[in-house]
Amino acid sequence: MIARALTDGALLRAARPGDETGILACITALAVYEKEPDAVENTAEAIGETLFGPEPRAFAHVVERDGAIAGIAVWFLTYSTWTGRHGIWLEDLFVDETQRGRGYGKALIGSLAAVCVERGYSRLEWTVLDWNAPSIAFYRSLGAAPMDDWTTQRLAGDDLAALAAAR
Repeated sequence: MIARALTDGALLRAARPGDETGILACITALAVYEKEPDAVENTAEAIGETLFGPEPRAFAHVVERDGAIAGIAVWFLTYSTWTGRHGIWLEDLFVDETQRGRGYGKALIGSLAAVCVERGYSRLEWTVLDWNAPSIAFYRSLGAAPMDDWTTQRLAGDDLAALAAAR
């Protein structure tokens, strides 16, 4: 991704070493917004290893304004057996509430759409909480469509360990 200046002096760019604390602050603020303030177990060190280690499995784009991270898009690759191509899963999109309304969210999602198009990926997907009306309206304004027939499933914690042990 090539860095891109935004209209108000902010910079949209790929995350780089040194951004870990700002990324973690955004993740933590997102958890607070999503009513799970104690759910974040991540650390700046883990973010550094994940994004910048020898074999990154996740990636991030950030908006930097006045030397601070104002927004993030954390993502990873998916694969569609139906299309035979990769896609992008947007894990977290967050813009600091004091920085909203400047187009940062649209710029971040647009940067992921550009990665998809440039690399021939077939889709860009994410989930949104059903009560998050402002975000849903924002996503609809971009042309995103809900996958009404699909329900996210998750195995975690003791259930994940029990299934692994039962193999």
